[in-house]
Amino acid sequence: MTETEAALRTLAHNVRTARTRAGLSLDELGRRAKVSKGALVGLEKAQGNPNFATLVRLADTLGISVSALMEGPAEGRVRVVSADAVMPLWAGESGGEARLMLTTTGAAPVEVWRWKLEPGEEYPSHPHQSGVVETVSVTAGQMVLVVDGTEHAVEAGQTATFDGDAPHTYRGSGTETCHLIMTVHIPPGPGSTAY
Repeated sequence: MTETEAALRTLAHNVRTARTRAGLSLDELGRRAKVSKGALVGLEKAQGNPNFATLVRLADTLGISVSALMEGPAEGRVRVVSADAVMPLWAGESGGEARLMLTTTGAAPVEVWRWKLEPGEEYPSHPHQSGVVETVSVTAGQMVLVVDGTEHAVEAGQTATFDGDAPHTYRGSGTETCHLIMTVHIPPGPGSTAY
């Protein structure tokens, strides 16, 4: 079995388990997450190739983290994750990317992301569920964070935080590649004690 096949099987299992735990039918999950029933059936059969936006909508609807949909069982007390061991979940047209490094465990998990944005490259995100808080810490370069239509310049050495339930966009600015660490703080949700 290839690494991609194994990842799809893990994703299929986790989506089915989270959907069942939440007491949702395929139709109801699809309606709430704005994903077709056919795509969900394929996903739960480990078929297809869901995009990043679909994974975020499913996770938000199920009240869990994106990585809770993608990770297998924990393998020990300490996890060390190398960036080159994690496939990008988003790839920009100019070479930017986003990698979900890991998600902490517990009732209110935190996703830890590594982002790279080239100048002018942007990623628009739909609003997340109420209670989600994001932080961005720029480690090199510059970016513009747009939250609910208002632009905020964030430079190397600066950190910004905002409620993720508003439309938001990350845009590389300046002349250098922008590198940032993003955290997504997820509120306790249905079945939160199970992961």
